Amino acid sequence: MNTWRVRVAQDGRTAEGARGWGRRDLLRRGLLVAGGVAVGAGASELWWSTHRRAPLAGGPASATSGNRYQDVGTGRLEVVWSGPTQERLVALTFDDGPAPQWTPMVLDTLAQHRVPATFFLVGSQVRRHADVISDRLAGHEVGNHSWDHRDLAALDATEAYDDLRRSHDAIADVTGMPPRLLRPPYGHLGGAVLHAAARLDYRLVLWTLQMVEREFPHDPAGHARRIVADVRPGTIVLGHDVGASRRLVALRGLAEMINGLRARGYTFVTVSALLGAGVPPTPTR
Repeated sequence: MNTWRVRVAQDGRTAEGARGWGRRDLLRRGLLVAGGVAVGAGASELWWSTHRRAPLAGGPASATSGNRYQDVGTGRLEVVWSGPTQERLVALTFDDGPAPQWTPMVLDTLAQHRVPATFFLVGSQVRRHADVISDRLAGHEVGNHSWDHRDLAALDATEAYDDLRRSHDAIADVTGMPPRLLRPPYGHLGGAVLHAAARLDYRLVLWTLQMVEREFPHDPAGHARRIVADVRPGTIVLGHDVGASRRLVALRGLAEMINGLRARGYTFVTVSALLGAGVPPTPTR
């Protein structure tokens, strides 16, 4: 109390005025502080109740899980958008399959032109349509694209891992080799996705260039020219062999795309080959 009165006096108030005003003020301030603490505690509790799964509790935003030892493989995770090369190398990738709808068409075109590609497979589709890819992936590479194409970035760490593990096992059973690459649905990189990918010792692969079918309705040749013009050394191209009918624009122009890139001096490789000798292509049989 004495210290406070001195401060007031230094501010130009009289000691008597300070004494009379200070007691009322201290009481009022004390009530305000107490109320503020209560409000703050309530707000903190409200925040935790609505965000209890993220980021500290292993929720979607968290790349850690719990406070015990975390088994995360090598303890490192690499995320790539393109290959580290100045050579004219390009990797074609296809997501969401397999399915009898268009996967055979893509495989036929690639076989005809002797082009390897990387297929990011959906585990449930692999189980359902194993016959579509049986004995047809020689020279190609497979990656994990989740069990049923849910947004893994919206799941908690355990759910994301369980989803990817289930898909991982299905792909390994059908193709004969566990995938070493992951592309999460929609390219969403939530913390739980990173944690699960590290546990599975994956390399996380996005893309440099996406096929843009919406911009070229009914014009496969125009779409092919657009992709050919945009490719640079090390480009990873994203396509789909399952989905809406508009995607046929890209698939029907796939041969022209291949020929156009070869005319520009490009060589087609799998993603792992593009990323370097340190990660060999995944054999399928």
